[in-house]
Amino acid sequence: MAKSPNAFRTISEASDEVGAPQHVLRFWETKFVFLTPLKRAGGRRFYRPQDIVVLRAVKRLLHEEGLTIKGVQRLHKEQGLKRLAHYGDPDGTVTFEPEGGAPVEVSATNASGPPSIRLRQALAELEGARARLEAVLSRSA
Repeated sequence: MAKSPNAFRTISEASDEVGAPQHVLRFWETKFVFLTPLKRAGGRRFYRPQDIVVLRAVKRLLHEEGLTIKGVQRLHKEQGLKRLAHYGDPDGTVTFEPEGGAPVEVSATNASGPPSIRLRQALAELEGARARLEAVLSRSA
């Protein structure tokens, strides 16, 4: 059964979609603060559709455009996440804004970090749970 386009992906599924090995995705997380999949108990990663777009962008910038890691970091710093994501989703089919309209800020996930980071992580987890619940309910209707 194929997943909904809005469903979260495991690292294995993300690896297949992006075309990069799992260990490379984990490495990129250490180099790019804007790569922040949700991590559940036990450290299991779940990638949102926005995360997949950003991963595709990083892969394209590093492997096709020839940028270095520092070059991608600089591009993110100077132009922001939305501009960087354009390289992974040139058609703009994935939105970086939740239904409420407030922009999604992507930052390092750290459960012991400042309250603003913990709140953003909690919000992202709740939005993911809502999306999964809506998918289940739509299948049973």
